[in-house]
Amino acid sequence: MTTKNEQRQEFPRSRATREDIAKLFESISNWGRWGAEDELGALNLITAEKRRAAAAQVKAGVSVSLSRHAIKKRIGVSAPFEHTMIATGETPDAEGAADIFSVQFHGYTQTHLDALCHIFYGDAMFNGVPKHSVSKHGAEKMSVAAMKEGIVTRGVLMDMPRVFDRDYLLAKDAIYPEHFDAWLEKTGTVVESGDALIVRTGRWAREAAEGTWDIESGSAGLHAACLPWLKEHDVAVLVGDLASDLMPSPVEGVRMPIHLVTIASLGIPIIDNCDLEALSRESERQQRCEFLFVASPLVVPGGTGSPINPIAVF
Repeated sequence: MTTKNEQRQEFPRSRATREDIAKLFESISNWGRWGAEDELGALNLITAEKRRAAAAQVKAGVSVSLSRHAIKKRIGVSAPFEHTMIATGETPDAEGAADIFSVQFHGYTQTHLDALCHIFYGDAMFNGVPKHSVSKHGAEKMSVAAMKEGIVTRGVLMDMPRVFDRDYLLAKDAIYPEHFDAWLEKTGTVVESGDALIVRTGRWAREAAEGTWDIESGSAGLHAACLPWLKEHDVAVLVGDLASDLMPSPVEGVRMPIHLVTIASLGIPIIDNCDLEALSRESERQQRCEFLFVASPLVVPGGTGSPINPIAVF
């Protein structure tokens, strides 16, 4: 009899290739699971019953933001959040203030949601929608506007530095399924269908201790071997404090295998660059790692994602 753990070992942990990812992409795909016209993907797992159960997680009434403050300077390849004042209180006749926000949010700094049109696999995105349906006018399908009702579900914090017994993960630390399993055993928690999985690497604690670094050349994250685990547990949303992917990629020829398979095969939206330090501290205070999770993207027709401020409520 083959166990789940043995099944997970089928994905190579060393010398993995684009062909390995292609096989995995097909074997765990959610294409067609919710119908040919579906644009929500794994968010379909968040049912009305799931939302009611998630609301029951609120016991202390304590809310915690998972968003990093907007970063107004360029860091590496990531563009700054641009904030321009067009009316201020610096003149005697001023009657109010106004400003303009401009943000290229995809990257490694701003907290944002990736919509299902963000990543292509070959000539298609999730559910086989042709990639040419994304034009200069935006995405015809799978845009962030499909998520306008928001994400309201049970969140589960996977606090990986506490598994590794460190303040933060180091540059080449790879998260494997057994690390997830160890955390769930340690905390007595179960990941349920439709949950938001919130994975802390301690990215911002590392930056506070070590300063900035070249993100793509040495950042802790999920190894591609975690992908079958996400499917087994029917995760609805993947949330991280960087880009979720281990960088550099452990898969030859695939730059970000977690992003590729999670979004384009499983239909799981990803929320990147969260600040999970306050959440980690509150989780320790509350002595639990499950809570109500709420996130509301901007409703931009055709948009490939959105800046976002996710909230955890204990």
